Amino acid sequence: MIFRERRGIPLDRTVTYQIEAKEEGLEILAFLRSKGFSRHILTQMKADKHAILLNGEKAYGRTILTEGDCLRIRILETETSEKIIPVKINLHILYEDEDLLVINKPAGMPIHPSQGNYENTLANGAAFYAMEKGEAFVYRCVNRLDRDTTGALILAKNPLSAAVLSSQMRNRQIRRTYLAIVEGIPPKKGTISAPIARVNGSTIEREINFQTGETAVTHFERLAVKNGYSLMELHLETGRTHQIRVHMKYLGYPLPGDYLYHPNYDRIRRQPLHSYQLEFTHPLTGEGLLFTASLPEDFVCAF
Repeated sequence: MIFRERRGIPLDRTVTYQIEAKEEGLEILAFLRSKGFSRHILTQMKADKHAILLNGEKAYGRTILTEGDCLRIRILETETSEKIIPVKINLHILYEDEDLLVINKPAGMPIHPSQGNYENTLANGAAFYAMEKGEAFVYRCVNRLDRDTTGALILAKNPLSAAVLSSQMRNRQIRRTYLAIVEGIPPKKGTISAPIARVNGSTIEREINFQTGETAVTHFERLAVKNGYSLMELHLETGRTHQIRVHMKYLGYPLPGDYLYHPNYDRIRRQPLHSYQLEFTHPLTGEGLLFTASLPEDFVCAF
């Protein structure tokens, strides 16, 4: 069982566990590993004399747990994102607690600062949002979206939630549902399994390459057809760069408005791809979560 404590300024995160019968006999170190504490977090905890309290007393990684014990863990925030410039950007927040922030990202917004994009990114807006609340800010983006892809995106607010959510991503435990508009009428259902690689000489563009590409699997279902275009539901089994855009082009049904893979702007001025739903387990409480991001107007009008 876990209880959550809320701090005014989350310079660190304190978590309290009530030890259950099935956990009796475990060393604290093994218990914390089972809760998703990364090696990096555990190493940093060694420098904090008050990192581990068991029933109000200082304890150590090798201390044995007993049913009914109260284990208090403090995770210090040792990183900063002070180089990210806070910029007032309206954020459509779907959910927030002390461990994560779920945002419905608009089109035209990069998620990270880069050359030519220093003050117009999601990171800038998140930095300003934290500054307004008087909170410490470290930018940890869990599921990445392309600049013109819209929809649900997760930011982790502390090292532990970041470690657990990153593990969920690696283990394909975050179910990501996308909606896309494509040209033509694909099969009703199917799976695309085709490896994706970077195009030689390009830092951005990707292609199907069965010799050098990395495994990429996309599941799709056609939901509706209108005027020669199809509304698709897609689920990613892997998370390669531009995966849906490249896979649908490979299948013969590209996304219109895609400046890289199909620059046909008759329907829409950017690729109509939307992160519609995210389903995952809360990184600390274990609660099942499901978030749905409303469709942007240009997407709706394009179909």
